Amino acid sequence: MTVLLLLVGLVLLVVGAEALVRGASGLASAVGLSPLVIGLTVVAYGTSAPELAVSVQSALAGRADLALGNVVGSNIFNVLFILGLSALIAPLVVAQQLVWLDVPLMIGASVLTWLVCINGTVGRVDGALLFAGGVAYTVFVIRQSRKEREEIRQEYAAEYGANAHAPKRLVRQIALVTAGLVALVLGSRWLVAAAIVLARELGLSELVIGLTIVAAGTSLPEVATSVLASWRGERDIAVGNVVGSNIFNLLTVLGISSLVAPAGITVPAAAVRFDIPIMIAAAVACLPIFFTGHVIARWEGALFLAYYVAYTVFLTLAATTHDLLPAFSRIMLLFAIPLTTATLLVLAWRATRRR
Repeated sequence: MTVLLLLVGLVLLVVGAEALVRGASGLASAVGLSPLVIGLTVVAYGTSAPELAVSVQSALAGRADLALGNVVGSNIFNVLFILGLSALIAPLVVAQQLVWLDVPLMIGASVLTWLVCINGTVGRVDGALLFAGGVAYTVFVIRQSRKEREEIRQEYAAEYGANAHAPKRLVRQIALVTAGLVALVLGSRWLVAAAIVLARELGLSELVIGLTIVAAGTSLPEVATSVLASWRGERDIAVGNVVGSNIFNLLTVLGISSLVAPAGITVPAAAVRFDIPIMIAAAVACLPIFFTGHVIARWEGALFLAYYVAYTVFLTLAATTHDLLPAFSRIMLLFAIPLTTATLLVLAWRATRRR
């Protein structure tokens, strides 16, 4: 029954997010927002609605580890798994100015999150600071979108530019938004309840469950959006959705969760020492890739996927105190990470020389 509840909750989250994104996109089009703004705000934020629903529900239930693990795990999953998978399908040509402007903002938001977590608690003042940053980022995106090139505008118009002015269509969009919100609320409640039971039965911490199962589950809308966009050749949408969702998760989702949590969000020491630095490293890893000709090649996508698998294996070994943990850690620290870092630095240096 626990597994069934988990699966039903995940399905409701995915269906609810899809309905919310489509309905909200239609309503935004009806009130005159450009397809570019819709894609960078409504869609990117809408695909993060499951993270918001689950983290807020967890915070209200006093499950701070689950709320924090969901945000941090989702951001790691978005960069390493979703961008990696999207690049494997087709190399991602990052031509959109907003994307490479947003990557430094994503890194900055990640570092800010680590700074507010370092004392062991994300209080309401910290939550207000993060949420204010989310509002400022949204205003920034809308203002910067006016400077976007015409081909990028056309790309977003083809994906999100349907006319929704007809009264019948407006009723349909409102119904989709309502149904999506109901599905998200129910799905988040069932998913959180199932995750708590599952953590107890497997002997894992709620932080680990949040970083893995819950994070991957709530990121399914981003998977669908980015992978389909990559398949259709809409590469900027594939990347922009991930970057925008990550910033939204850190600033808005964590900010609101901290504001509604009765005693703020307690941050485990393991998250400060390991998981949040991994999230920062994943964000920083995007910089050299975006500078090397603005292309995420297939081999780079494969590298991202390999790192996500390694991260998940490490969490599993650490949670079960497996005998292989010390050897696996040494391999990652002494070989894989330095080699990858050196490769990316060389690529960035060559790209700078060519320019």
